[in-house]
Amino acid sequence: MTEDEIKARLLHRDGMLLVLDKPSGIAVHRGPKGGVNLADSFDFLRFGLPRAPALAHRLDRETSGCLVLGRHRKALERLGHLFKTGRVAKTYWAIVEGGPAENAGLIDKPLGRRDPTQGWWMKIDDAGLPAQTRWTVLGRGRDKHGRPITWIAMEPLTGRTHQLRVHAASMGWPIIGDQIYGLAERSPNANLQLHAREIVVPMSKKADPVRVVAPAPDRMLKNLRRCGWTEEMEPARPFRGETEQAGQPTPPAAQEEPGRSAAAE
Repeated sequence: MTEDEIKARLLHRDGMLLVLDKPSGIAVHRGPKGGVNLADSFDFLRFGLPRAPALAHRLDRETSGCLVLGRHRKALERLGHLFKTGRVAKTYWAIVEGGPAENAGLIDKPLGRRDPTQGWWMKIDDAGLPAQTRWTVLGRGRDKHGRPITWIAMEPLTGRTHQLRVHAASMGWPIIGDQIYGLAERSPNANLQLHAREIVVPMSKKADPVRVVAPAPDRMLKNLRRCGWTEEMEPARPFRGETEQAGQPTPPAAQEEPGRSAAAE
């Protein structure tokens, strides 16, 4: 991404962290085969620090929304601890095929790898790691073919790979556009209807948590509207970080050397 493109996706900035609105269809970091990724553009987000920020967690290539970066070593250590101990609250929006009969619930199904020797595709596995997802129905509707769909808020209480996608599919209502666990055909143009809507990070014990909302993505608007969403439901959230931009000094912690560690979500 160009400097203008990645800066336009900045939702929050302070002395410790940045939050980006990650677009769907781009990896967060370089894979074994290379390719386009966000991390290659992080140098544009130094904002006066000696090194680029680094990932505090990860999102799937197909998932859009809130992505947290730590701006230096101390911030990354704090963020790593918060993600590892489950203290970062995350809410995702998903549009699913069909939908649950109930309006809310908890999925408590452990997950393991389909093939322990390779790949990261997951499955429900009683011998796997604990995995819990809280969900709430936000709206119901029908797609362009008249088939029922449901708009759901999903809150992962654990951070397993592909957790939301596997849990939704296991309940009989896979996320629309999921080519691995759902009904979508294999295609480079598949549109996974999953968006990291909100993240709440308790960075400081003496201040309110950092709370950031990523706007509803264009690729999901048609189905969101079919389920009752309107533009008026979007919060009016100006860019957060204007104080620092206005020329006030960066907090001392932000002057430390940035680290490269990242806690996998």
